Amino acid sequence: MLNNIETIICLLLLFMGVPDLCRKLGRPALGYPLFVLIGLVLVPLVSASVNNMLAEAGEVGFVLLLFEVGLEIELPEPRELIRPLQTVALLVLAQYPIVLMAGHLAGLNLVEGLIAAATLTSCSVGMTHAAWKNYPLPSDAARTYVLHIMVLLELLAIVLLSMETVVLDSGLSWRVPLKLLGIGITVVLVARFSGHMNKLFQFVLEKTTHWRVHFLVLMVLAICALGERLGLAAAKTAFVLGLFMSRMEHDGKGLEEYMAPISHRFLIPIFFVALGMQLPWQMFLTWNALLALGTAGLLLGFREMIHRRWLKTGGDRKTFLLFTPNLTIVALAASSLLQHQTGHPIAAWLLMTGLFLTVGSLFLLPRATNGPATTPEAPDTAPAN
Repeated sequence: MLNNIETIICLLLLFMGVPDLCRKLGRPALGYPLFVLIGLVLVPLVSASVNNMLAEAGEVGFVLLLFEVGLEIELPEPRELIRPLQTVALLVLAQYPIVLMAGHLAGLNLVEGLIAAATLTSCSVGMTHAAWKNYPLPSDAARTYVLHIMVLLELLAIVLLSMETVVLDSGLSWRVPLKLLGIGITVVLVARFSGHMNKLFQFVLEKTTHWRVHFLVLMVLAICALGERLGLAAAKTAFVLGLFMSRMEHDGKGLEEYMAPISHRFLIPIFFVALGMQLPWQMFLTWNALLALGTAGLLLGFREMIHRRWLKTGGDRKTFLLFTPNLTIVALAASSLLQHQTGHPIAAWLLMTGLFLTVGSLFLLPRATNGPATTPEAPDTAPAN
């Protein structure tokens, strides 16, 4: 069994190498699933104290992950979202019966099943953004339309999870509307003061040098801690904060690029490694693992069918794969479920299903190239503007 120092050294070496390896393979989004697999491998090798240490550090990484996911989403004008919202509603609702049925077989109650449905029908924009930029779409209109669908799938999942996890925590009681009110107030406050926060972050970037990254991370964590006191979980507060600061740049670089040395190279990987360590490898030999694999395969096949027959996005037959990777949203739901005493096997099934969906779709997508491709294999009917 590895001691603390050996484990930290091994993890640092892995964290430095995995993103570069995935980038060379042309599949940069595979980094997150690989970190989960690293966590699975480390389960029998590390002590309980190291496991707890990684779990605690991973919570900070998860907050930064959701903050950066929010930063990557630039909300378009409401009128631009009408058509993609119709597509998203059809795409999501059509899959709910499949997920609820699979969740029932996995032992989920109704609320947990709805959490699973909101999660597994979502899209992790941060994971698929690089693939979207390089995907062969025939026009800028089709490219924008596909991006809007990806963004709406993620936003819808975050909103639904915010409400459903409140019900999971408190049950159907008078506390639910009170907590939802606190969430609404937090979102309004973040939106109202986002301009002042932009100025504060800008000041740190301009006036500090060696410690600028640490100041940025500490400010994000402080704001998220305040949001949690008001009723919105720290990770969701981070997402909302990033959403309203998505257009912030300094010297031609986005805020996430300045935070990358701490977030992408250390704390976010720790979160996914810690998440993988919650799943002993023996779980992949259980009924839940087979059910997760079957659920992922069924959802992939169903999405291909409805995309080919009914949902015309302007891309080729594989465009639906851009909507499929969902590991960051699955991680958000799994983290909530793991906080409950009965949530471990349920969270395991959900995490394995999201892992199978994400890895499968990322492998099936075309490899990333140096620049965006423009010619699809066999385009379907592009959406009207």
